[in-house]
Amino acid sequence: MVPDSLWELFERVVPPAPERPQGGGRRRCGDREVLAAIIFVATSGCTWNQLPPGFGLSGVTAFRRFTEWSEARVWAKLHRLVLDELGARGELDWSRCAIDSVSVRALKGGS
Repeated sequence: MVPDSLWELFERVVPPAPERPQGGGRRRCGDREVLAAIIFVATSGCTWNQLPPGFGLSGVTAFRRFTEWSEARVWAKLHRLVLDELGARGELDWSRCAIDSVSVRALKGGS
């Protein structure tokens, strides 16, 4: 579910695992396995709790890591890195690009 080429890019933006001050505890699930689970949830439309047991981790673990990586802006960094890589190879067709915006209500008569 996570091709080697994607994994190589992802490794460049994912933060290192936090150190446990006291050591011990359960072993942290591998980042590649968690990324595969996150991709599965995002593409299948299932909920975190419906994650099949074949991934070897719980939906709670996948959600926690998704939240951790979101706060570290991993997804934005990965998106930019993928665009840079595709652009460097000449594989982006900017003629098919769309720019979108969100309308926000101006409070108190602001412009």
